[in-house]
Amino acid sequence: MNNRQETPKEKRERLRQKELIKNPGGALRDGFSRGENGNLTDLTGGMGWKGTGILIVVLIVGYVLYKLFF
Repeated sequence: MNNRQETPKEKRERLRQKELIKNPGGALRDGFSRGENGNLTDLTGGMGWKGTGILIVVLIVGYVLYKLFF
């Protein structure tokens, strides 16, 4: 194994990634709450490819509906 010590930042990230894998529903909720602060990387990183695809479809449909009615 690696001889160097894990920094607190690396440990937090490792634990966060482990939690995202273990609890995908919570990851989605966390992603949306992070999205309120403008951090799109955490939003899409926590959801996986299916969640990201759904988000993109929802954004496109929302934009089309907005353009049709406003």
